[in-house]
Amino acid sequence: MNIELKRIIGTKGFTEGRLYIDGVFECYTIEDEDRNLESNGKKIQDATAIPKGKYNVTISMSNRFKKFLIEILNVDGFTGIRMHSGNSSKDTEGCIIVGSINDRNDDNWVGGSKIAYEKLHKKVKTALSNGEKVTLEVK
Repeated sequence: MNIELKRIIGTKGFTEGRLYIDGVFECYTIEDEDRNLESNGKKIQDATAIPKGKYNVTISMSNRFKKFLIEILNVDGFTGIRMHSGNSSKDTEGCIIVGSINDRNDDNWVGGSKIAYEKLHKKVKTALSNGEKVTLEVK
């Protein structure tokens, strides 16, 4: 399974995007600010989006949330990076927030987050259970 995150709006404080699974739109995303780390941008703890690139994905127990969540592996300079529910960049510390609603009149916000996350989690879990490799490419 190939998950692709296309960043659409990047501004001071947050980054909006669209998530696709095997080329099909899945949901909207909110992240912290993209500080262009692959060009030596400066990482700010708990306030920086992960660098663009391709990452392996799994599902593992989150110590913070005390439940199994999607984890993005081997992100340079980051640990414990997850996809999870929330509504704005205030709900993340470098992770990717997913949602099914994006009201363009209210930047830095997604709604329907729990529903979007549960749907995504189920798809990733099924793919992993079937022995598929799951990757995330951030563009």
